[in-house]
Amino acid sequence: MNELKNGIVLYHGSYCVVENPDLTKCAMYKDFGQGFYLTTSKEQAKSFAKISATKAKLKGLIPYSEKFAYISFFKMCDSDSLKTFAFETANLEWLHTIVAHRRNGVFPNIKISMQDYDVISGKIANDDTNATIIAYMDNVFGKMGSDQADKMCISLLLPERLKDQFCFRSEKAIAALEFLKSEKVSLE
Repeated sequence: MNELKNGIVLYHGSYCVVENPDLTKCAMYKDFGQGFYLTTSKEQAKSFAKISATKAKLKGLIPYSEKFAYISFFKMCDSDSLKTFAFETANLEWLHTIVAHRRNGVFPNIKISMQDYDVISGKIANDDTNATIIAYMDNVFGKMGSDQADKMCISLLLPERLKDQFCFRSEKAIAALEFLKSEKVSLE
């Protein structure tokens, strides 16, 4: 897991350039809650940019003829002032935190324990892992939160292959980022 430190470059993939992140426009039920998500993997950001563009076309936010999505580059400038929490690996605590933020009312104490952090980081539950997490939440592996279900879900996620993500959850965290540039991603 990459450490959040001053000077690190982070990437955000979207259907548009994002120079000034707005937390009010960020979706609520994401892995680590509502926030602006970035990664150290440019390839992961590129993948997200394409997914974001597809969703934006379906919602009518951009025309179907749009040929580009974008990666926005940010530099971390003031990590020392932020209250951060980092999951070193995709373990049981990580899984329960993701489920707590994705489904209201599940593992409420975990969600409460995370609410004061400016930035939460850890492995990303991406499209490759989404089906496994949904199956876990639907009790396919046994009752959600049971030892059996937890062990089965973690074993299927192959955590060593997952990229990282950083969820910037507060205005203080957003202010610690400096926009550097953007880069087009072809949708063809």
